[in-house]
Amino acid sequence: MNIILLGPPGAGKGTQARRLVDTRNMIQLSTGDMLREARSSGTAMGKRVAEVMDRGDLVTDEIVIGLIEERLIAGSAKGGFIFDGFPRTLAQADALGELLDRIGQKLDAVIEMKVDDDALVERITGRYTCGDCGEGYHDTAKPTKVPGKCDACGSENLKRRADDNEESLRTRLLNYYRDTSPLIGYYYCKGLLHTVDGLGTMDAVAEAISAALDKADA
Repeated sequence: MNIILLGPPGAGKGTQARRLVDTRNMIQLSTGDMLREARSSGTAMGKRVAEVMDRGDLVTDEIVIGLIEERLIAGSAKGGFIFDGFPRTLAQADALGELLDRIGQKLDAVIEMKVDDDALVERITGRYTCGDCGEGYHDTAKPTKVPGKCDACGSENLKRRADDNEESLRTRLLNYYRDTSPLIGYYYCKGLLHTVDGLGTMDAVAEAISAALDKADA
């Protein structure tokens, strides 16, 4: 299956994408990761990405779609692909749909992870990650077993994102609702939208997503 995970910053899309990679043998296509990989790849597309980023400009939708097309054609994903960070706008959604049609693939489901903004602010301002292995934690929901030390690798290099504060998060939420939330109606009209409670436990959200995908695949 090819799917999109939709939801505001901090809804847990990355966490659930990693679970789907592990449980359903899917491949997570992260726009940020693809851009970083392309920049150092030395390919023609990679050189275009490097030039744009070195100028400090935003990478165009055309370039991002080109990177996604390369991965879809080259990558063998028995479980399908998870689109992470793309599309963010209606124009990007149209471009992705055209790409999938062109290469003989389709989008099977769009999972909206619905959250309460105030609860989301509390969740985000308490989160931190291991700078060495990337394991995620939270002050109250998932603290490290030993204060200041990563459970997974033992590193003491624990970090908080500079923009994980209430003011920055409110701005990011505003941008999400302005640019990305119209995709909810877009994919609802296409019969692809499935909504889950994004504020449940990680296991509960994973179960709800799995049930939605099973229903879409039936």
